[in-house]
Amino acid sequence: MSYSKPNDVKVSRRFHSGCRPISRRSLLRATGVALALPLLDSMVGPSALTGFASDAPGAPPRMLFAICNNLGVLHDPFFPKDPGRNYTLSPYLKTLEEFRNDFTVMSGVSHPNVDGGHPSDIAFLTAAPHPASSSFRNSISLDQLIAERLGNLTRFPSLTLSVNGGFRGLSWTRSAVAVPPEERASNVFKQLFLQGTPDEVENKIRELDTGKSILDAVAEQARELQRNLGSRDRNRMNQYLTSVRDLEHRLQESKGWEHKPKPVVSVPPPIDPTSPAQYMEKVKIMYDLARLAFETDSTRSITLMLNSVATPVMQIDGETITDGYHNLSHHGMAPDKLGQLEIIDHWHMKLLAELFKALKSTHESDRTLLDGTMVLYGSNLGDANAHSTTNLPILFAGGGFRHGQHLAFDKEQNYPLPNLFVSILQRMGLEEHSFASGKGTMRGLEMT
Repeated sequence: MSYSKPNDVKVSRRFHSGCRPISRRSLLRATGVALALPLLDSMVGPSALTGFASDAPGAPPRMLFAICNNLGVLHDPFFPKDPGRNYTLSPYLKTLEEFRNDFTVMSGVSHPNVDGGHPSDIAFLTAAPHPASSSFRNSISLDQLIAERLGNLTRFPSLTLSVNGGFRGLSWTRSAVAVPPEERASNVFKQLFLQGTPDEVENKIRELDTGKSILDAVAEQARELQRNLGSRDRNRMNQYLTSVRDLEHRLQESKGWEHKPKPVVSVPPPIDPTSPAQYMEKVKIMYDLARLAFETDSTRSITLMLNSVATPVMQIDGETITDGYHNLSHHGMAPDKLGQLEIIDHWHMKLLAELFKALKSTHESDRTLLDGTMVLYGSNLGDANAHSTTNLPILFAGGGFRHGQHLAFDKEQNYPLPNLFVSILQRMGLEEHSFASGKGTMRGLEMT
């Protein structure tokens, strides 16, 4: 079954420094709407891109669930001491022992030139260099590239979620616009599974028609400007118009999906935890929603930002946590803080084990949902105490790869993590051979 896509259209309000400025007022004088040109230097219409089937015709789809905990985990209890397939499980990974052959743990990997400490979380799925610099401009994130190519196959091209994230998420469009994350689980459930009344459906269709008319007006005004532009800017405008037309096409597709019933699930809507301190409860609910979204083929790509920096003293049943997550991460090797961080890290591993179990117990065709779902769990920080962005803790599970190993790379001269992103894209059936600084597939990671 297939489902529709989100209906929001967002356009950047900044110009790239290399572009010749075009007056926003002259472009929009006749439209009466507050919409500006995107970042023209990088605007390439997704309609020019081609997707490829990930498996044989009729095979269940491949999905990606990318999770970033922006405070990472403690190294010593996480990383195995020995490499290869016969590695000894570390204390944290013992929690996942039941799924040993379903995941690969990686050490000695990072994003080349992604530095800057905490701001690096916005580059976790883009690998754009120097995210803390004043001139930083992000690039398209892994999930949004997948959404460009495969998003027309499902109700939502992607879902961007967060826990305690506010406006901070992991997803970025091709024009370097951040996709606002949703952190209310009840809203996500409503979008996925609750059908609107006939009047609500018709109102939504009218909104889509209005969006299309706005894009028509902007495109017409942009064409009038072309005769006053140089060749370089004319090319940029042509690219912009191509993107506008692609957005119109997406809006028309969304209209069709509004009349199609949403999938029915046999679980009640979640109740949103009211406090940021209920962090682990929020994580669990988001994991459950991601599984339901994949099980109903509502999307092929989900990101989840675990904003641990913004998490206060946690409420964890039966465990003693006396300080905020961020303060604990700056432990300075203090035994009390390290002990509390280990409690938190173990809970993360417990929730991952529950996610793996739920995915593996759900069957589709001749495989489990875990076989079809690539779960990327990691962090933009290797050592939160030192704000280090090297030697990142990475777990990669499911998705049709030969797992059960520790891929141990050089901890001083790290292996490029974006190569894993190339492997993910190819497993999704996309004919990609590079992504950001990744120029090939992940060494040592084989498809089944």
